[in-house]
Amino acid sequence: MTSSRTADTSVIRIGTRGSALALAQTGTVARSLSGKTGRPVELVTISTEGDRSKESLASLGGTGVFASALRDALLAGECDAIVHSLKDLPTAPHPGLIIAAIPRREDARDALCARDGLTLDTLPEGARVGTGSPRRQAQLRARRPDVEVVDIRGNIDSRLRRVGVDLDAVILAAAGLGRIGRLDAISEFLGIDGWPTAPGQGALAIEVRVGDEKLVKALDHSTTRFVVEAEREVLALLEAGCAAPIGANALVDDGLLFLSARVYSPDGANRITSSHALYLSDVTNPSHDVAARVARDLLDSGAAEFAPLGSTS
Repeated sequence: MTSSRTADTSVIRIGTRGSALALAQTGTVARSLSGKTGRPVELVTISTEGDRSKESLASLGGTGVFASALRDALLAGECDAIVHSLKDLPTAPHPGLIIAAIPRREDARDALCARDGLTLDTLPEGARVGTGSPRRQAQLRARRPDVEVVDIRGNIDSRLRRVGVDLDAVILAAAGLGRIGRLDAISEFLGIDGWPTAPGQGALAIEVRVGDEKLVKALDHSTTRFVVEAEREVLALLEAGCAAPIGANALVDDGLLFLSARVYSPDGANRITSSHALYLSDVTNPSHDVAARVARDLLDSGAAEFAPLGSTS
């Protein structure tokens, strides 16, 4: 007897964190996946240690704390795919799993959300600015050594509620604010050239069990994959970990892959930048090759002397 229910109409279960941002971005993936495959999709909410703990991100061991519970659920068969903010995903591949799709990237910039419409340059001396990111903390100390950097945790809404109460401003990812409909909170977009952001920021990663790649492959955006893999490869080659004070941004223009990365000391007093470019058609693995040139430059210039490198995550 053959079943009336075929594989083409079975439900795809997508695992997600339970935050408003995670649910919003996973919901977008679910709608897109259902539209492209014709299959129903349901969300499976999973609690992670990063969501439950109130400790600082650095003390918890970096942003990988958000990924481990999702990956455990995927390997256990509780869901068929999981969605990550790519900047929160460790660079090392996870045994048995593969990033099968990286959808088109959204805004990669950071954004300042300040009281009274203030900008980074017009914040008063001694202003309290909140961020839990070691990179953003180093950038703030480099750009505005006169402000007080406050290490904060919590979801986007809880951080925004503190602005005008015990904080003068917070710094968040523009893409995240856009995904939950809070672009109105932004008082200034921080330009990539002067304020490079986390490798992979603005992009999502859809991870599946090895062998299930076809399940979500329709959502993969090849240009986005080239640029974010180049950015993340810099982290991997520097053995820096996802929470290191490193900004990296890449783009593809007329077949040319351009990558720039900047390493900061935690106090913001030192920084080194390297940029390289190559044609996608000239090499077999352009993302790795351009990242290798950038990473070599950064190490040769002494980045390891002042930045916490050598601890992958």
